[in-house]
Amino acid sequence: MTRVWKWNRPVTVREVLEDLRQERSIAYTTVMTVLDNLHQKGWVRREAEGRAYRYEAVSTRAAYAAALMNDAWSQSDNPAAALVAFFGMMSEEQRQALQDAVRIVGGPTAENPDSASRDGGR
Repeated sequence: MTRVWKWNRPVTVREVLEDLRQERSIAYTTVMTVLDNLHQKGWVRREAEGRAYRYEAVSTRAAYAAALMNDAWSQSDNPAAALVAFFGMMSEEQRQALQDAVRIVGGPTAENPDSASRDGGR
């Protein structure tokens, strides 16, 4: 998926193969199988181009990461404790990014915890 997200456009098996071969030896059939598996799982869509396919990500890397975080959090038997533990692992830069994200969606922040009650709970 990293290679598909990297280009942010439909890619062929050959393009991914050539990119991967800059780092290591890998077979065409291996790349083809992985992309086919990603297609079967619904992570990429593909469109025929001649005898080959062009593969394109179904969602962004950010949306995928968000879905993973949401899935992990929702499986916790104590979501509040999971969030506290997660926040404790964050760097200062990550905490700032989190506060920026909360501001973007209009939620309360540490500096302004009353903003949710003033704006109807948004």
